[in-house]
Amino acid sequence: MDAPDVDAVFKALADRTRRLLLDRLREQDGQTLGELCARLGMARQSATQHLDVLVRAGLVTVVRRGRERLHFLNPAAISEIRERWISPFDRPRLQALAAIRDAAEEHAMPEKTVSEKTVSEKTVSEHAGTETVPTYVYVTYVRASAEQVWQALTDADLTARYWGHGNVSDWQPGSRWEHRRTDGSGEVDAGGRVLETDPPHRLVMTFGDAGGEEPPGGASVVTFLVEQHGGIVRLTVTHENLADGQALHEISLGWPAVLANLKSLLETGEVLPEEPWAMPVRA
Repeated sequence: MDAPDVDAVFKALADRTRRLLLDRLREQDGQTLGELCARLGMARQSATQHLDVLVRAGLVTVVRRGRERLHFLNPAAISEIRERWISPFDRPRLQALAAIRDAAEEHAMPEKTVSEKTVSEKTVSEHAGTETVPTYVYVTYVRASAEQVWQALTDADLTARYWGHGNVSDWQPGSRWEHRRTDGSGEVDAGGRVLETDPPHRLVMTFGDAGGEEPPGGASVVTFLVEQHGGIVRLTVTHENLADGQALHEISLGWPAVLANLKSLLETGEVLPEEPWAMPVRA
């Protein structure tokens, strides 16, 4: 693990309070400092210190919205630890054990299962009440320069390699962008309008269907934040104003696959050997 650092991750997870903060973000992502303090009965100064440790470890991502700082869970660091120490031969056995455990708990404690399901559904409804719709945040670290990541995000030929579609635009604020198929048909499957560009640091655009018709709740908005740190880049993708919980579920599967392919292309010169978005999702 190059980033986030494995020692920082283990140090962050060793503290019970910080694990509790992660649990609260897992239940309801995108909370302000005040919301987290209210739920935990914790002083703001203490919560800030713990959150700073989690942010440095890459377990929490902070997104600014006006004067607010929203905190989002970033499980990528834990996932990288799992990939490092759990071999492909161990995964089926561990998944089977987890399935047996979950089935036993569901049979033994049905009330808890119902309660957990309610929390999950409540998360979407609470987002719908406080922001109109859910928000998705994903963070990945790439061994590349900010300029290389920016080019990968805006070059039609490069996006065609790792996304399966070429993203075509002059990338000027107000311009249209199109998500074009690479089969020679010229068909456009999605698109939107460029809202903001700050090369090579920030790109903001709407993301919708090919016709450009805005849904009743307004178009969803994608923000790419590119931050250089030595020889690596932290790429944060925020997808806001999603239509509903189903849209949140779909992009939660799509963005990690696309960004994994981008990371592979920039770090190795080749995309992943199989299209990651085509991989079946285990129930």
